[in-house]
Amino acid sequence: MAAGGDARGHMEIQDQRDTFHGFLIASIWGSTVTVQLIALLVLAFAIGAGWWPGLFALIAIGVAVGLFFRMSSVYWAVQIGLWVLLGIGGFLVPALAGMMG
Repeated sequence: MAAGGDARGHMEIQDQRDTFHGFLIASIWGSTVTVQLIALLVLAFAIGAGWWPGLFALIAIGVAVGLFFRMSSVYWAVQIGLWVLLGIGGFLVPALAGMMG
């Protein structure tokens, strides 16, 4: 045993807490985007419901996760950018496909 007394519970762990918090946030982001894209692709292509119901499911999942976990403004900015890009793609791809024949 150490002769210096009991120093249990007095270690500075703020760096470890910050690292673990970052890991959890990254896991939530990655899981959310994966589930969103799976929902979009399943509704749009596997079930045949179309692009727009899939996009609305993607948006609903993003909003639900963001509100439940109280995500930061960076999360919301990334989500809105994703929604806008996929919305533009929903208009652009059928238009280009119609021009091709």
